[in-house]
Amino acid sequence: MKMQPFFASLIWLLIFGNTTAFSQQMRKSDEPRIAPLSWWVGMNNPVVQLMVFHKDVGTRIPKIDHKGVELVKVHRVENPNYLFLDLRIDAQTKAGEFNIVFSEQGKSDIVMPYTLLARDPQQKKAQGVTNKDFIYLIMPDRFANGDPSNDVIAGARETSLHRDSLYYRHGGDIQGVIDHLDYLKDMGVTAVWLNPVLTNDMEKASYHGYAATEFYQVDPRLGTNALYRKLADELHKRDMKLIQDLVHNHVGSAHWTVMEKPYADWLNNWDEYTNTTYKDQVLFDPYASLSDKRKMTDGWFVPSMPDLNQRTTFMQNYITQSHIWWIEYAGVDGFRLDTYAYNDADYMAKWAKDISTEYPSMTYFGETWVNGITNQAVFTEGSTINQHFDTHLQAVTDFQTYHAINKTFTEPFGWTQGVNTLYSALASDYVYKDPTRNVVFLDNHDVSRFLSIVGEDMNKYKSGLTWLLTTRGIPQLYYGAEIAMKNFADPDGKVREDFPGGWKGDSLNKFREEGRDSTENEVFDHVKKLAIYRKHNAVLQTGKLMQFVPEDGIYVYFRYDDQKTVMIVMNTTETEKSIKTDRFAERMQSYTKGWDVLAERERELKDQITLSGFTATVLELR
Repeated sequence: MKMQPFFASLIWLLIFGNTTAFSQQMRKSDEPRIAPLSWWVGMNNPVVQLMVFHKDVGTRIPKIDHKGVELVKVHRVENPNYLFLDLRIDAQTKAGEFNIVFSEQGKSDIVMPYTLLARDPQQKKAQGVTNKDFIYLIMPDRFANGDPSNDVIAGARETSLHRDSLYYRHGGDIQGVIDHLDYLKDMGVTAVWLNPVLTNDMEKASYHGYAATEFYQVDPRLGTNALYRKLADELHKRDMKLIQDLVHNHVGSAHWTVMEKPYADWLNNWDEYTNTTYKDQVLFDPYASLSDKRKMTDGWFVPSMPDLNQRTTFMQNYITQSHIWWIEYAGVDGFRLDTYAYNDADYMAKWAKDISTEYPSMTYFGETWVNGITNQAVFTEGSTINQHFDTHLQAVTDFQTYHAINKTFTEPFGWTQGVNTLYSALASDYVYKDPTRNVVFLDNHDVSRFLSIVGEDMNKYKSGLTWLLTTRGIPQLYYGAEIAMKNFADPDGKVREDFPGGWKGDSLNKFREEGRDSTENEVFDHVKKLAIYRKHNAVLQTGKLMQFVPEDGIYVYFRYDDQKTVMIVMNTTETEKSIKTDRFAERMQSYTKGWDVLAERERELKDQITLSGFTATVLELR
């Protein structure tokens, strides 16, 4: 049977599709397909492995007749509905569509077209996210609804839309993000990180995106592939960047390769359901048992998220090539790697090298939600901690400074308590190859909002924000933090509430100054002032850090380079405190004045500095 017309339209719609009916639908798990969806001429690695899915394709002989495309090897697997093809693409190959013909004696040919694209030399992509950036983290379903027509998609496993329930979809989408890019740019944001946007066609809680059922399709309830690419383009027009959230470790139970596996060990299989232990220590514990290590990495994250067997070459290629595809197609600039510690370490090291070989400027940081500085550092490249392998992971989401800044404002000052925890965490930066690449944060979609952690004390809250935008590393702000959104994580899940004003008919629009109350505007102005200052002053991006041992609850640190010196003073106690400036002569040198960045006035610094309780000040020394 001839399949060419169907596949030609399928490829066109998924790669270039816009608002057509198909692009607004879920793909059926039994639809024939080829992954990657398309490829490019002129890649550094000329070889691509196609995974072909079609009824009885595994018994057939494939043929390709296209100049510059060589079918190097054919791999047959257990499931006769799959075939893996290794293609070598010459750099001079002409871009365009060609047919892959699958023949078998006595049967009609199966003809499946495949598209090679020309790389766009003008397209911005893989720029990398560095300590010059300020990241804004968005859960798309909860940020803004720019296109109500995609709120409910026919044929999806979940069609409920209930904004009054935190576990159903609310209707936020990519268009809603695009509509508010100027709001983010005005605030000083330079990079946007979205929680996963791939199709998440699960029966419940499909809004968060961490249980993908497709690798090459944006969830139709969020938009289309073309709209995601438009988001990247709109960001780049504003000198901003796009971070894609990746999940290597698992997929959703409704993923099409789980519904019909290519071979028996496509997943990490167990005789009976086995959950991961979440015990990262066993991965580097010199006394750990092999069974504990296996449970940690091969156990399933939750029953609805099957654990992928990353030790097979077919799985490795399937995952890695999909990530390269999104860089090349959409213009992604950086990756955040979910549940990093649960992956196969050897594969992740290979993944990092493959990505960096293709895109030397590409950056990626892994989620290492662990307790302990060495626990975290062991996952990063070039760590000074003795490792039997190099992960090649450039950076992590810095949970150790996150834990420490929480303790700074929730514990009394002590030898190992309060702000001394923060001092000690940063004092241990020697364990990293480059700690300035780590992503620092006060909260995210998985933890309680910082405002609630500090008891809704605005002075503590603003002090935390001050630290976030002046310490080393890449600062990340969770959506709504700039308008003092609050609440705790599970069991109520209210850290994922909607951004007020993102939906037509919202009573208040907090994207606008007139929609915010005085406290919300105070916090917004605080964030904006520091973010803009940071954006225009390299000293807070790439400058060196010098910190002084906290005394009496006062923490002082400096960011400095050859052009500027900035002094940050934090009073982490409830009472007014004064500090003598002569203790800091090493960095203050002959400076006697400072420009107060937040108060926008000059201050005398001759003898001492006085701060109210739970406040912080940022002084550009002059």
